[in-house]
Amino acid sequence: MMIVRSVAELRAMVAAWRRAEEIVGVVPTMGALHAGHLSLVEAAKGACDRVIVTIFVNPKQFNNPEDLAKYPRTEERDAELLGPHGVDVVFAPPASEVYPEGFATKVSVAGLGDPLCGAHRPGHFDGVATVVTKLFGMTNADRAFFGEKDWQQLQIVRRLVKDLNLPVEITGCPTLRDPDGVAMSSRNGRLSPEDRAKACVLPRAMQDAAAAIASGGTAAEALASARTAILEAGFAEVEYLELRAAEDLAPLERPDRPARIFAAAWLGGVRLIDNIAVPEMSPA
Repeated sequence: MMIVRSVAELRAMVAAWRRAEEIVGVVPTMGALHAGHLSLVEAAKGACDRVIVTIFVNPKQFNNPEDLAKYPRTEERDAELLGPHGVDVVFAPPASEVYPEGFATKVSVAGLGDPLCGAHRPGHFDGVATVVTKLFGMTNADRAFFGEKDWQQLQIVRRLVKDLNLPVEITGCPTLRDPDGVAMSSRNGRLSPEDRAKACVLPRAMQDAAAAIASGGTAAEALASARTAILEAGFAEVEYLELRAAEDLAPLERPDRPARIFAAAWLGGVRLIDNIAVPEMSPA
């Protein structure tokens, strides 16, 4: 496994793979890898001849400088984790390689980036869309793999690929969870042991709400009960807790099409996000 810093070196390698008619996959990450990331790598290995993992803490998707400063940077450990998984290249460019002097372009996906995290993190998804578009151009990959935990991000990436006619196939991979149901995230490592023990209430409350809605209960009542349970468990704030359409993220009152519950909540100074599918409503 090689660690590459420059676009020119990466492109030369990818060009050789393409001459050999090999399928190239990419797993974009910001590092601080965990088993969820490794599941994306395994999905890529199963579908591609060559796999690139990118590690780049993208400053343009952080609207809070403190959050950017606190984001864990563990490249050496990340490389050790990736070693046994047959990754061909880790692309870990410096910021100057991604955003050289004079960089002036922004990719923005209207609509999908506005609600949920977009409403609470202004500019976040513009930063995501811009860096993902750049990474696709840098890696020239055939397929890209993203986790479903960041469902809104996944839908935005799918839309920009479609709208911009980018020649890359997007694969969403299931959210990996710890045994207590908490979605795996690099941010979980910032929770104290006491707060980590409370974190399981978020997915449990979401599951209870999903079951209630699927059984015919109103979304408003089910989500209100879930919000109360989350706050009573010790969360400082529920930023949002909503039922929305899975594809276009339109707000819903009932799951009359594929739907998901989306949540963001603060616990111990850490912002946790999650989403779960809502089962089809039971027949009346």
